[in-house]
Amino acid sequence: MRWLKSDIAKFLIKALGIYLIWYLVYDCWLLPDGRLDLWMASNVASVCAGVLHSMGFDVYVAGRMFGIGEAPGIWLADGCTGISAMGLFVGFIIAYPGRWTARIAYIITGVGIIYFVNILRNTTLAVTQVYWPAFFEVTHDYSTTAIFYIVIFCMWIFWANYGDTPLFAKNENSSAGV
Repeated sequence: MRWLKSDIAKFLIKALGIYLIWYLVYDCWLLPDGRLDLWMASNVASVCAGVLHSMGFDVYVAGRMFGIGEAPGIWLADGCTGISAMGLFVGFIIAYPGRWTARIAYIITGVGIIYFVNILRNTTLAVTQVYWPAFFEVTHDYSTTAIFYIVIFCMWIFWANYGDTPLFAKNENSSAGV
């Protein structure tokens, strides 16, 4: 029972509670409704097409789908929008201690970074589909997804180490060996 009063336990309980709330809101209400995911998928597809066009590619975009030239294109499923990853990131930052002003600023910055990384991920997939189609599945399932979540993990670690209030800091009043 003493463990339940520790800072680590408080963080884990709070993170689990936030995750359950996010799950109920997103998976049970927003995802079945579909409007948020459709808007985000269309936005990401449009931005990816714009990035590829600025790089000189002949692109097309239609709702959730974008592609290069005559290639089949990338269809952005609900899981490819980044919304669930953004929710996970926000939950970790909210669960970790800190002043709300610093936390909100970091959440906004982090969500922007996640959005940007998702744009890079999806444009990379479109280029891979055209030039290296044999590697598309590996790129989609492993490498770009791993990079995406590594960035999120690094942002959380950054907040934990350099955010407003370090959770696992050593107590200055405690002496070694006690």
